[in-house]
Amino acid sequence: MPVETYVGQIEPENHDAEIWRFVNMRKFRDFMDTQELYFCRADLFPQDETEGLPPDNYKPFPHLNPLDLNDRRQIDDSIGNVAQFREAFYINCWHLFREETCKMWEQYGQDGVAICSHYRLLKTELDAMKDRAFTGLVKYGSAHMEGWNLFRFIMHKRIEYAAEQEVRAWLWIIEPHASGSRHLDADNRVYTGPLTPPPDNVLRGHRRKVNLQALVTGIVVTPWASSTTFEGIKSLLESKGYSIPVQPSALTRYREFLPCSMSS
Repeated sequence: MPVETYVGQIEPENHDAEIWRFVNMRKFRDFMDTQELYFCRADLFPQDETEGLPPDNYKPFPHLNPLDLNDRRQIDDSIGNVAQFREAFYINCWHLFREETCKMWEQYGQDGVAICSHYRLLKTELDAMKDRAFTGLVKYGSAHMEGWNLFRFIMHKRIEYAAEQEVRAWLWIIEPHASGSRHLDADNRVYTGPLTPPPDNVLRGHRRKVNLQALVTGIVVTPWASSTTFEGIKSLLESKGYSIPVQPSALTRYREFLPCSMSS
């Protein structure tokens, strides 16, 4: 199914733009073994519990007074619905590469690697999936925001994450029997989030097969990797029959001076 467009979509001007996916060693080995991309449910991101929600300071309802009890209920009901609707979005994150930064390695791949590709290649893999698939550049902050739109919320992050320059691939998988009223209690009080987990058939994540050899253009190894770890990664690729170049991070030569450190 072709990758779909959506309201407010932004893509790299050059679809051959380089993208990196920083992962720890466990996730890298899993990717090599399964040839599957993992798409995490939007409400389960450990780094940001606000994924897919409208910004705190966003006020799209100028006719509603948040200090009025009835208006406040309507506002909270709208947010509570979004908090449940986002459970249908499953996300796989990449980084629009410009230059290596210690922060990205430290936060997402300190003991692992960066999987390198191009935006066009990622879209090609999404095109081959049977799901409703989307991709684009994440926007940061709320200055650009208008209206009340799930797609805008799922492609928005708080301004403090702007350095991540995220390229987001995501699937929209709707469970028709999932209740949309889990933000209401027994007394019909409204909350801004669900009070109970979704049904078991709303999975925590989805895996999708990709053509790994076609998608991955290179592997960059964390600047804190030992020579043994580096050679082990090369051996792993060779054992799987992959012809993918492996190289050390450009920051390796400076690792003693980096503000973050570890041994691997």
